[in-house]
Amino acid sequence: SRLARKLEIELEDTVVGMEQDAERSTSTSTAVVASTSAGSDLDPIARVRKLLFRQMLVGIKDGRFFLGNFHCIDKQGNIILQDTVEYRSIRRSSPSPTEQRCLGMILIPSSCRTSCHVDCSIEEQLSLIQLKE
Repeated sequence: SRLARKLEIELEDTVVGMEQDAERSTSTSTAVVASTSAGSDLDPIARVRKLLFRQMLVGIKDGRFFLGNFHCIDKQGNIILQDTVEYRSIRRSSPSPTEQRCLGMILIPSSCRTSCHVDCSIEEQLSLIQLKE
C-alpha cells in the first residue's frame, strides 16, 4: 500500500539522517545528547526511538520475510530483530504454502533488505510521515 511504502521510505530517510548525524558529531557524545534533548520532530534518532520494540516485518532479496520485535539499527542501516520468526515459500507457485521457523535474535544487513513494515496505529504512522517540499 502507499502508506506502507511511505513508512519504508521514512525508515530509509531516518537511516540516512542517522549517518549524517554520526558524521557531524565529535568524539564526545554531547552533540548527540543536545540534538536528542531538543525534542524536534525532525530528529532521526527520536523517530527511530518511537519504533523500538515494535513488531516489524522485513523482506529480503531471496524472498524470505522476518517478523520480530525491532531492537536496533546501526548507522549502516543493518536491523536487529528479537524473537524473530522466518517465513519462506516452500514452492515457487503463486498460492504457495509457507514454512516458518523461530530464530530468536537476528541481524538483517541493509544490502539484503527489500522491504520493511512497522506495526503501529494509523495516527502513529501519520506522525512518522513527513511531507517534503
